[in-house]
Amino acid sequence: MNKKKVLIIDDDARNIFALKATLKAKSYDCISCSGAPEALDLLRTDEAVDAILIDMMMPEMDGYDAIPLIKKIDSRKNTPVYAVTAQAMVGDREKCLRAGADDYISKPIDVEKLLQLLKDI
Repeated sequence: MNKKKVLIIDDDARNIFALKATLKAKSYDCISCSGAPEALDLLRTDEAVDAILIDMMMPEMDGYDAIPLIKKIDSRKNTPVYAVTAQAMVGDREKCLRAGADDYISKPIDVEKLLQLLKDI
């Protein structure tokens, strides 16, 4: 069985480190980008990304702006994009879904919920 590859987009290296460690322990391959522009470039070329975890609050381009651009890439229309945010207020999940996210997970990450999101990729 091929390992599933998850792209982590986050401007905080600590978040990337923690997510990679968690997912690698569960046999996922992980790659990361520290910003949305870099991720968009990668997603236009790398066909082997099975799911995307994107931080919603980043400088330069946030997840709300990046997700619609990701979904416009022909090869990414069906790639699940999961919003990751420290914002856990009423209406935030709906805002993420309106931006095009397939689902939402808040920080600190509930590992069981994250693995549940990724189980079908």
